[in-house]
Amino acid sequence: MAAKDRLKSRILRMLKEDEEFRYAVAGLIGLEEILKRLDRHEDEVRRIWQEIEKLREDMVKLREDMMKMFEKHEDRFARIEQELVRLREDMMRGFELMDKRITRLENLISALGARWGIMSEDAFREGLRGILEKEFGVKVERWVTRDEEGLVYGFSGVIEVDIAIKDGKTMLIEISSSVDKSKVAAFLRKAQLYERKTGIKPDRLVMVTPYAEEAAIKAAREMGVEIYTTA
Repeated sequence: MAAKDRLKSRILRMLKEDEEFRYAVAGLIGLEEILKRLDRHEDEVRRIWQEIEKLREDMVKLREDMMKMFEKHEDRFARIEQELVRLREDMMRGFELMDKRITRLENLISALGARWGIMSEDAFREGLRGILEKEFGVKVERWVTRDEEGLVYGFSGVIEVDIAIKDGKTMLIEISSSVDKSKVAAFLRKAQLYERKTGIKPDRLVMVTPYAEEAAIKAAREMGVEIYTTA
């Protein structure tokens, strides 16, 4: 113990009296603390790098998932685009076919109109009914009812109109040798009577004639009535 005490006393004296020795000891003590701190920092840096590596892996996976999602949607968009192209082509073919049918209908109406002088009105109506059934694939039937209230002509009587049903839609058809504004108005009242009697609102109102006055065509257009004619 005496030797230890003497050594301690000597070290303390040297720390007090020997400046170089004192700095050397202080440096050693500081270096040890620094080394300890470096060890702690090294652990912290290692943990940070591990987190960075995990974050990088997550980003890589996220990028892969996003690319897969984009590819999936790209395929879906490509299919939708193809469907739209096919739909457009089908619609164009449908419009072309409808235009051809309308042109043929107008030609046949014109031909019937040319023969009107030697045809009865009933024969004219039957001829056009056959054209509609053949060219447009619709079955035309005669609807007959009694207008007790005189809605159509202002007095009670029997009312007749042609009806065609296609693809679940009801079409009222008025076939006449000629059409003026009064016939357009009467046809509209027939449609109202049909709806009142049956509870069914017609989807289309169509008038077919070889001759229609310009005023009748204008009035029909304003009131939603389709007129097929050649003049």
